[in-house]
Amino acid sequence: MTTAPLILHWLTEDDTARAARAIGEDLRPGDVLLLEGDVGAGKTHFARALIKSVLLQVEDVPSPTFTLVQIYDTKHGPLWHTDLYRISSDTEIDELGLFDAFETAICLVEWPDRLGTMMPADALNIHIDAQGDARSARLSWTDTRWAERLSKVAHNV
Repeated sequence: MTTAPLILHWLTEDDTARAARAIGEDLRPGDVLLLEGDVGAGKTHFARALIKSVLLQVEDVPSPTFTLVQIYDTKHGPLWHTDLYRISSDTEIDELGLFDAFETAICLVEWPDRLGTMMPADALNIHIDAQGDARSARLSWTDTRWAERLSKVAHNV
């Protein structure tokens, strides 16, 4: 069952970060967020704000563009932040251990289109579009757990 998407509008980077923190509050291992959007849309900014809000201790949160995966210890369990932009085959994704992480960690995946048919069906899809400094995000999901979690995000952001 697919639900109607939730559309959020963020006028500033602070608005984007506030939404990311709100979504991060309820994440648990097994939750996968698929972050889509053009280069410069704000995917990494969103991911960085979310990660910083759940870290056990303050640390640098670099983009995983070149390392492909960054792993963090958070108050909700392990969190994997991955950027699949430079990935060209399913074999490379499998070598990262990402499919196991989908079951055991919180996963934020930038450029999820590289997963093809291996995208987790129960993931939260977040498509971010930039309009100048403002952002618009289209959140969609099929798993019912996201509806309750996101209802408070929509009211608090």
